[in-house]
Amino acid sequence: MKKILIATDGSGAATEAVDFGLELAAEHGADAVFVHVVPVLDVMGASPFGAMASPHQLSEHDREPLDEAARKAANQNVETSIELLSGNVVDEIVAYADSHAVDLIVVGSRGHGSVASTLLGSVSRGILRETKRPVLVVRGSKRKALAA
Repeated sequence: MKKILIATDGSGAATEAVDFGLELAAEHGADAVFVHVVPVLDVMGASPFGAMASPHQLSEHDREPLDEAARKAANQNVETSIELLSGNVVDEIVAYADSHAVDLIVVGSRGHGSVASTLLGSVSRGILRETKRPVLVVRGSKRKALAA
């Protein structure tokens, strides 16, 4: 294993995925690529005519999950790169993994939603459905979920 893609959005489950992905990278001498995907549009609310949206303007706030992950990687002496992408989260992660020949995708799972989502979140399920690459889903701990 040479390259591990670790998806992060700064959530508790993503933080656990970052920690676990970094452990794997350190054990295998692999590089870690941190990926955060932001929306193309910001939805500002609904009106009688439908939802109102405007193009998302990238900001330093968008980079925070990547910067935090990179700090953790530096503390563990793991070679990293960071990618801030824009679009559909599942599509962008899978496309990046395919175009950069990553060996493993690590993603957190919050497990919110309907009965179908009790074990996996919608992003992790979507990645599992769309990619042909190995995926490791790190389930967020209950303790962190209760603290949020």
